[in-house]
Amino acid sequence: MDLYEYQGKQLFARFGIPVSEGRLATTPEEARAAAEELGGQVVVKAQVLTGGRGKAGGIQLADSPDNAEARARDILGMDIRGHVVRSVWIEKASDIEREYYLSVTFDRGEKKPLFMFTTKGGVDIEEVAETDPDALARLHIDPLAGFQPFQARWLVFTAGLEDPDEQKQVLAIVAKLYEAFVASDAMLCEINPLVVTPAGEVKALDSKFTVDDNALYRHTDIAEMRDPEAGDPQERLAREKGVTYVKLDGEIGILGNGAGLVMSTLDVIDQVGGRPANFCDLGGGGDAEGVVDALEVITADAQVEAILFNIFGGITRGDEVARGILEALERMSIDLPIVVRLDGTNAAEGRAMLAEAAPPNLYVEETMLSAAERVVELAKERR
Repeated sequence: MDLYEYQGKQLFARFGIPVSEGRLATTPEEARAAAEELGGQVVVKAQVLTGGRGKAGGIQLADSPDNAEARARDILGMDIRGHVVRSVWIEKASDIEREYYLSVTFDRGEKKPLFMFTTKGGVDIEEVAETDPDALARLHIDPLAGFQPFQARWLVFTAGLEDPDEQKQVLAIVAKLYEAFVASDAMLCEINPLVVTPAGEVKALDSKFTVDDNALYRHTDIAEMRDPEAGDPQERLAREKGVTYVKLDGEIGILGNGAGLVMSTLDVIDQVGGRPANFCDLGGGGDAEGVVDALEVITADAQVEAILFNIFGGITRGDEVARGILEALERMSIDLPIVVRLDGTNAAEGRAMLAEAAPPNLYVEETMLSAAERVVELAKERR
């Protein structure tokens, strides 16, 4: 779950990471009141779960409450990379002497947290890694041993940070960032930029904070931060229906029983020249209610041109799955072509049931490869 900047900063502050004072506003009038309360120059920052706010005009300085109200009026309702701005963060403006970058993320390849630090902040970390890789200090943390103070010192010295006072402040922030990362079950805690003011104060000017969805049951306070209006509409619908679903960019709707089988299906679709539109896992069952819920989510995606059911009958028998599919199709009106591949326990009986019912848009295949080829062909015919 991605958090808005202001929510990430609230968590940063909880763990002792210095941040600027700010207020959330959802209307221009609230922005004005926030600016009056904060006093002096403020920054009006769009709260969206995407990057590129500054380039899109979603971050603006305001010298007065009237100015803050006008800036908020301009930003609220703005579309930034498909995300509509519904709130702004009004923050006391900071003078900036230098900008650094600091993050800790989970490296899936190494199965360890990874720290990255560079004195070249304020730009995309990918740009730094490409143009000046030696400026980026990278360090994995053994989760069994935990974070050690010498590791923070290694990051600071490797990145070339020389000022002793800044070193001391950054060392403390590194330790607190790791504490926030572990205690919140985060996947990413990023500060870009980590700024140094003319007075020598080091603080987080921005926040990217991503928490593992699977750990939210341990963090009810963080779970309550989820914005139901944010994110992909299909994924939001899937959450409401309890469907395991991830939106992708293709045109082939995928529905299978078991995460491993669905992942294999994505690969086979790509292999035969198609593009998966989603990851959708029915789990171990194949009852009509579950199929209906999954199909409602998949067909809500306008990009989908054809649907592939890939079912392997194990504990759940193929004839039971076929019965659930037919019942679901009786309850729904779907014009898209649907290809069903059934294998495993009672697969022959299930295929016979589907063939006998013979809905005009339903095609039955015996193998995963033939099913993938058929669904990609049918999708191409609709274009």
